Amino acid sequence: MPIWGIAVWLLLITALLLLLRLYSATGLATRWPYGEEGAETGSAPRLICKPSALANYLLKTCKTFSLDPRAAWAEWPHLQTLCNGMWPAGGELDFVRENLQMSDEGLVALDWAMSDSLSRRRESSSSPAPILLLIPNSLGRLTRNASMLCLLALRHGYRPVIFNRRLHNGVPLTTCKLLPFGDPSDLREAVSYIRYKHPLAKLFAASESSGSGLLLSYLGECGSSSYITAAACISPIFRCQDWLETGALGLYRWLMLLYQKTNLSRYATVLGEIIDTEKLFRSCSLRELEEALFCQTRFINLSWASYWEKNDPLRDVDEVAVPLLCICSNDDPCRGNPEITLPFELFETNPYFFLLLTKHGGHCGFLTSRSSSWSHEALLEYFKSVSEFFRAEERTKSVYRRKVSMMSNKRRGVATHKKESVCSHNIHEIFNWQRSYTR
Repeated sequence: MPIWGIAVWLLLITALLLLLRLYSATGLATRWPYGEEGAETGSAPRLICKPSALANYLLKTCKTFSLDPRAAWAEWPHLQTLCNGMWPAGGELDFVRENLQMSDEGLVALDWAMSDSLSRRRESSSSPAPILLLIPNSLGRLTRNASMLCLLALRHGYRPVIFNRRLHNGVPLTTCKLLPFGDPSDLREAVSYIRYKHPLAKLFAASESSGSGLLLSYLGECGSSSYITAAACISPIFRCQDWLETGALGLYRWLMLLYQKTNLSRYATVLGEIIDTEKLFRSCSLRELEEALFCQTRFINLSWASYWEKNDPLRDVDEVAVPLLCICSNDDPCRGNPEITLPFELFETNPYFFLLLTKHGGHCGFLTSRSSSWSHEALLEYFKSVSEFFRAEERTKSVYRRKVSMMSNKRRGVATHKKESVCSHNIHEIFNWQRSYTR
């Protein structure tokens, strides 16, 4: 980045910090959602979920879940948000882009994170490295948070790959069609492609911020056919309609709106064939911009309510069949008040959803005293524990199958008139992983 660009960023961030500090006195409520128990443990995170065998296993094996992510700047959620979410991504990684043409001739891209030393280490291993599919925020910008997660995942033996939607992160526009906020069609084709190219590798998925809406939509629509072993969201936006209508603090809304307009302005001529570009670039809120793109176009006249009936990320939440961890902070300035924006009932009743809630961390921040991200360490440890839990369940099922086979062979030599003993409990139901997971 040129010197003048760095200077502009420094001036912008300094001004933002001064202005955002004014919100502190009347900002977000910091009351711990579940009474005084959380207050007694300081800023230690809490796992909110429905009791189950997997939940107990996570609490036992994920040591990061009990660590205090507090750092010197914990009381500055805006600083953490700006540092990890808006500061330019570092240059520690190299990415190899793979363009994918969709069924309607639209173009998306997969950016594979690369590191020479780590790649050689993987090549010496006999088993294929697991793949971590990362979905960035809905702005399509590669943040420092996403870059740091890819780097840490490489060090832990994963193959990180970033999914870039149409128009995002330099992906060219080859058709006049853009996909709405919660349409997972392109993501479904990309996952099928990854599965086809790497059939033996385990696939994990992670998302940040508003990109979680796309991941939730995909998991809900695909259910048990998602090909994903486990998923995680960092600072997810659940109630996307309300977020676009009211959203975060005014300065964040202004920055996100400005970035989207700047990105779309490069394709103003092409987009003018399907949308009213004058209305698009005149929009003063994220809702107006979303409506101009997908609701009130030259070929579609759709109400705002009807649009979200088809694109709400939680519309098929009951169909999710993959363990999903959501890492959130109580002082997130972009998501808003947690008592309103976090669906606590979903985590308390659905055994597939886990909420790891901290007092501090900002939006996609969670910075520690070592300038690393606590959320990244917790996410990767969670993936490891889920994999170990599934392997243990599969071993238990294999042992049970062998015992059943041996008993069947023995019974063949017993006289038919001899009454067979009946087991007093159903071992198969007890040790089946899904039963064990949800009970």
